[in-house]
Amino acid sequence: MRLLWDMESGDPDDFITLLLLLGHPSVDLRGVTVTPGGADQIGLVRWALDAFGRDDIRLGAFHDPAKLERMDKRDHGKVKNRVSRWHYKVYGEIPSSYEAEPGVDILREEFTPETTLVTGGPLKNLGALLREEGDAALGRLFVQGGFAGDNIVPAERRLAKFDGKITCPTYNLNGDPKSALLVAASTRFSDKRFVSKNVCHGVSYTQSFHERVQAAKTEASGRWLTALELIDQGMSHYLQKHPDGKKLHDPLAACCALDPDIGQWEHVELYREKGQWGARLSPGSHTQIIVDYDHERFVQVFTGSV
Repeated sequence: MRLLWDMESGDPDDFITLLLLLGHPSVDLRGVTVTPGGADQIGLVRWALDAFGRDDIRLGAFHDPAKLERMDKRDHGKVKNRVSRWHYKVYGEIPSSYEAEPGVDILREEFTPETTLVTGGPLKNLGALLREEGDAALGRLFVQGGFAGDNIVPAERRLAKFDGKITCPTYNLNGDPKSALLVAASTRFSDKRFVSKNVCHGVSYTQSFHERVQAAKTEASGRWLTALELIDQGMSHYLQKHPDGKKLHDPLAACCALDPDIGQWEHVELYREKGQWGARLSPGSHTQIIVDYDHERFVQVFTGSV
């Protein structure tokens, strides 16, 4: 599958998703775009590309990294860190890099009707593309973000923490709500799905999940083995400090892109109200949102066993 990955780097699961997509046997990764585009973020992604020998993959950012540093110093008196300490504790002190294309250029040239875009951060790069003139058809879109409330999700499928809610704040959409609303309204995508927090918050990388990843290494080779080894390295460290596990927001979105049947979906209209996001049932709409998922199928796609 020809695929693009749009990410941020404040949380381990974005990087785990990058590793997964770089090695997964079902994926032809054509580009990575980063929000907002700090030199530490670009350095981190370049380190991963080098680990897989993939200097052919295009790398872009919403902001030019050097310009973003100047903005940081002007607004904050110092350069902001946009890569978590977990990344460096696990993989070493990775140097920064300023070598990145404008993210919108990559999306304009690579996001064809035959390509799938998965987003795991604020929708700045995609919003920039949609603001350009033109209405060319785009491929499939899987957005990690959004919320389906009690008006969408049957009682037996609701997570207790969201029971009684119709709307809820959601980080990736609120990171650039104007772009998120543009995406929600657009009909240019061949398939548009939101992998929302009402399901993501019930999906975790636990010790048993970790053992499935480790077992998959015995059958893997080449880039897929590299991906599983690096995921194993990162999550072994994480589970030592957080034995309850790590929520897998972005990996779920990526795996749903590889196999949409992981999820159960409803056609909806997305909306924003007082800083919170919700969805209304809208049969036949261009937008679908996840309401439940098949855990075993997800694990099989993540580990490359299907």
